[in-house]
Amino acid sequence: MLFSSTVFLFLFLPIVCALYLLVRRELKDYVLLLASIFFYAWGEPRYVAVMLLTIIINYVGAILISKYKCKKLLLLLTILGDLSFLFYFKYFNFFVENINELFGGHIDFIKVIMPIGISFYTFQAISYVVDVYREEVEPQKNIYKLALYITLFPQLVAGPIVKYHDVADQIEHRTVDFEKVAYGVKRFIVGLAKKVLIANTLGAVADKVFTQPIDQLDCMTTWLGAICYTFQIYYDFSGYSDMAIGLGSIFGFKFLENFNYPYISRSITEYWRRWHISLGSWFRDYMFMPIMFLPLARNTAISRSYRWVMKKVGSKVANAIMTFIALLIVWFSTGFWHGAGWTFIVWGLYNGFFIFIETLTGWNRDRKSIGGKALQHFYAMLVIILGLVIFRSDTMNYAWHYLLTMFGAERGETMYHLIYYVDRIEIIALTVGIVCSAPLCSKMLEVEGRSQLRIAAVNLWLLALFILSAASIAASTYNPFIYFRF
Repeated sequence: MLFSSTVFLFLFLPIVCALYLLVRRELKDYVLLLASIFFYAWGEPRYVAVMLLTIIINYVGAILISKYKCKKLLLLLTILGDLSFLFYFKYFNFFVENINELFGGHIDFIKVIMPIGISFYTFQAISYVVDVYREEVEPQKNIYKLALYITLFPQLVAGPIVKYHDVADQIEHRTVDFEKVAYGVKRFIVGLAKKVLIANTLGAVADKVFTQPIDQLDCMTTWLGAICYTFQIYYDFSGYSDMAIGLGSIFGFKFLENFNYPYISRSITEYWRRWHISLGSWFRDYMFMPIMFLPLARNTAISRSYRWVMKKVGSKVANAIMTFIALLIVWFSTGFWHGAGWTFIVWGLYNGFFIFIETLTGWNRDRKSIGGKALQHFYAMLVIILGLVIFRSDTMNYAWHYLLTMFGAERGETMYHLIYYVDRIEIIALTVGIVCSAPLCSKMLEVEGRSQLRIAAVNLWLLALFILSAASIAASTYNPFIYFRF
């Protein structure tokens, strides 16, 4: 069930909100839990069992970790249980197909269909057991409350990835008041407009371009497709995150921000501090930092090897090598998390490469001059756009030739002029998308200290956005969510 569907907007959400606000306090969690399971079952009924098994594994695993001394072994077994589901449903096809291609084999297999949202709720489950292992939180004794954390429908199928220690207190104690509900509704409308009015419009252009054979595209058309996709994916995913944060607020939860105007970044390092913040912080907290602390462990093969390297080449070079290894693992994992395909892996390593170079050279430091800042911003956007071409392409061969065409190294015989891809609506959507990717209206929903006239103007503007969005949904069948693939 999509947030931007008529069933969700005019049936599911009003019923759930009414029930949640009307029932007694002690029943609110059960209303949300049942609604979340129904929400997931609407699109993936046969995979509800996988999600429920994930809940049981992590519920039992966390309790055992808190009780027994063999904590590391129990943590490892619990995480392996989580990752086994992810591996089978998301990566089984990829590995068998590559084995067949590499060795010329003919292994027959039934293709596995990936459950929606498995990447997101698996990472949330892992964050829970790791937080218990680190003694940052107590194990949840009530399985229904743990199930609510993992299945909560606002962020179930496309994030943001909510770490357990960020919402543990809110699961136990939260309040719902008019101010939170009003903010949540407004935030939801902003996200809906981003998704429906901008992302869908630009997505139609990007799809037209990227589905053309590469020999039928010219330089201008490839740049148009790349730029439209760059803004489509931002407004698609940030729009979904806005809707998730808004829904969370309606039900008394405060989710952390997932996007912070990433396209104003002046380095790839800064970009990843602003883009999909919940994923970046997850990899930082649960993968990058543990890897960086491995040399500090007592009398392990890694710590002994690190000390030997440090003696041979010095601490600075040893630290650079360790950082490179950590970034390599993290960015390979980041790419692979996004999808079971070589384009995603290359895209992840591509981002990691630029972050490593920026770290070594200091390019990610702010420049004082306007010219220096402008150069940094141009560099960052160029790297981002080219990277997203790889991300969007179905194969690396297509991505390579697409990039060559962008820079005039190859020239296709285009069958269509630009007017085939864009009309006034698409030009308006792209212009609005570029302007709104900067924090010009970032305080629009904060009404403290505002005059009643300005509050009324904002509310009328949001009402108009909702009406336009609803009309667009009713009139169009093109309504994909990019991150549902992951």
